Amino acid sequence: MESYIRYNFEYDCKVRVCFIGAGGHSFRNIYPTFQYTPIDLVAICDKDMEKADAYKRQFGAERSYTDHMEMLEKEKPDAVFIVTSYDADGCVQAVQLAKDALQMGCHVWMEKPTASSVEEAKELLQLSQEKHRYVMTGLKKIFFPSIEKVKEIITSPEFGIPSSIYVRYPQNLPPFEERDDLSKMKWFLDHIFHPGSILFYLMGKIASFSYEREPFNGGSVTNIRFVSGAVGTMHLTAGGSSGSPLERVEVIGEGANVVVDNGVKVTYFRKAKPPMYGRSSSYLVEEQEAPLYWEPEFSLGQLYNKNIFYLGYVQEVNHFCHSILNGTPPRKGTLEQSLEILKMFEAYRITPEGKRVIVNRATKEVEHEL
Repeated sequence: MESYIRYNFEYDCKVRVCFIGAGGHSFRNIYPTFQYTPIDLVAICDKDMEKADAYKRQFGAERSYTDHMEMLEKEKPDAVFIVTSYDADGCVQAVQLAKDALQMGCHVWMEKPTASSVEEAKELLQLSQEKHRYVMTGLKKIFFPSIEKVKEIITSPEFGIPSSIYVRYPQNLPPFEERDDLSKMKWFLDHIFHPGSILFYLMGKIASFSYEREPFNGGSVTNIRFVSGAVGTMHLTAGGSSGSPLERVEVIGEGANVVVDNGVKVTYFRKAKPPMYGRSSSYLVEEQEAPLYWEPEFSLGQLYNKNIFYLGYVQEVNHFCHSILNGTPPRKGTLEQSLEILKMFEAYRITPEGKRVIVNRATKEVEHEL
């Protein structure tokens, strides 16, 4: 795993960037990444000129706009960052903005969710291919150092074939009768990209799934079959305490398993000889079989204990920038990956609980197919 970080001023070649959006999320988590990435921020656009001006001063842009098309025509950037919200109907505003940027010949980085439907994602993919420009979505979970470590472990020969996965994430699922209304599904759409990206990144495409939902908080348990033949569970833990660790990931291999708690604590339980039942007096295994454990320290002023690093924000922006500078398409956060997550989202909208839905055909039996 690459861990060496260069500061912005150390880059000789940078990506000329415009930014659409001046909201709280981008202020906290996206603009600050530019200190550590090869970006030349030339202009910022927001409907509120006062905010656009404030962000321009705060983050060192040269100009500010309220009209994104005027900005794109005048600045002619290499790439556009888009961090916006939803319209009154619950549709993703960034979709049309991304199309406009692609039409103007710009690469696009957009915050999740990429779109609100499979159809919109396919339209973006087609336009991206026609214009020969990259579109990347900020799927930060798969840039977590912890999740990247899990990927490294589960693809190693000693781990064996990844056979099952458990993902825990705090999110409610609206009642089935409300899911036709996209405005009532927008927060589920917003957040399903997090566990969905982990599932796809670690285990590949989903073949089918079914789920059960509890009526008290809207929590749910989804049972998944992957195209690979592996199985999984996604536990959406609505109703849990906000003071508890929120997330957990566990992947099982062949005599080995790896766990991520709270996004940062990684424990790799390596293959070990089982103790003799009824005869073993010690729980300690041999050192070469003992679990491996990683957790950051928060005492030193290091980069790795800043949230924009252990939450993957800097890494995803760097991945996008270096893809442009090297002329190689992004490998993570791609439209193809977003498309798989949106298939899941649409499946929840059309499938009642207890029914199995086919996401990618792996058998001849089809109840609902996207």
